[in-house]
Amino acid sequence: MSTAPRSTSLWHPFADMFEVRSSQFCVSRAEGVWVYDQDGRRYLDGTASLWYANVGHGRTEIVEAAAAQMRTLESYFVFNDFTNPPAEALADRLAGLAPVDGAKIFLTTGGGESIDTAAKLARQYWAQRGQPERTHIISRGNAYHGTNGMGTSIGGIEVNRSGFGDLVPATTRVAHDDAEALREAVEQIGADRVAAFFAEPVMGAGGLYPPQPGYLEAVAKLCAEHGILFVADSVICGFGRVGSWFGVERWGLRPDMITFAKGVTSGYLPLGGVVVAERVAEPFWEHPGRVFRHGATYSGHPTVAAAALANLDILEREKLLQRADELERPLHETLLELADHPAVGEVRGGVGLLGAVELAPEVLAADPGAVGRAQKAIRDLGVIVRPLGKALAVSPPLTIAESEIELLGKALKEGLDTIG
Repeated sequence: MSTAPRSTSLWHPFADMFEVRSSQFCVSRAEGVWVYDQDGRRYLDGTASLWYANVGHGRTEIVEAAAAQMRTLESYFVFNDFTNPPAEALADRLAGLAPVDGAKIFLTTGGGESIDTAAKLARQYWAQRGQPERTHIISRGNAYHGTNGMGTSIGGIEVNRSGFGDLVPATTRVAHDDAEALREAVEQIGADRVAAFFAEPVMGAGGLYPPQPGYLEAVAKLCAEHGILFVADSVICGFGRVGSWFGVERWGLRPDMITFAKGVTSGYLPLGGVVVAERVAEPFWEHPGRVFRHGATYSGHPTVAAAALANLDILEREKLLQRADELERPLHETLLELADHPAVGEVRGGVGLLGAVELAPEVLAADPGAVGRAQKAIRDLGVIVRPLGKALAVSPPLTIAESEIELLGKALKEGLDTIG
């Protein structure tokens, strides 16, 4: 028997609450790559929730690790000289996996906090180096770096930046796929005033754009030439999403900092952090009295750290990073079958287990709400995809089967048929 929608008290992020307040889609349970609504109907989770359910849903190993830790020490802070065994073990493990020399790990509770941490640390690093004028942060158009203060200020999705009054100053955005645009910005601002450049390996929420060939290598080289800190935002791309631990290894990158979250626990508990290269940590670690006055209450939370360690065990044991590599091509080929659909303008993907289908300009011109309508039509067919501006995005759990990828493609086509 269907449950009638009720008016909610829950304010949903990124939602038109006038529409949503009495028309929520209630997910009541999940298992593997499937989620179930409150009426028991199942849906293929084509987005791994919000990009993060990398090992799939219902993994009892993670639940049991968290429960066991809560019976011993549920929570305690790691400010000053306090620590706990799971936080220490997690930091050591992540440092060992990171493609960064002498890595240090600053733990947070999510991606937005990680971005703010990295941006503040970049400015503090230069102040400690005797160059306090190096405060400028360059990012990219279409970039999404969360919704905290720094993340909003350096984000490149303009609708997410507007309406909040003055944002953090000394920030600039450049074209997301043009290394020469970054060089020109550095020359205009002055390299001696630029603290850091932030870039996602594969641009996620801004429309899902894989990097142009050679782009990431070129901007990393440019940053090195000018002493600018290169920060890889791997919140979406890490922990197998593009076939490696931190989403930068396939390009041979060794960033000064890497922000991470989401897949580090597969979303079972909130966790993020920043991998910090030894040279960036050095002013704070090798000299007394230099305190980075920043941190979150739940940084190093022992229960969350225990869940992360169990999640990393699954990723390693089941070789899910390699599986993402194996499924990258089948997913992209499935999406490319939609390229000639009359409602489709462009298909993007081929780098990692994620992709996007952008609607044709004429379809969007005739119906600005076409993306939302298509997303709901596809959901009615039993598959969840994510509306992103002009496109529909997919990023399924790394545990998805090829037959389930085919189901995802079939539902996308049938849903697109309803609008074009």
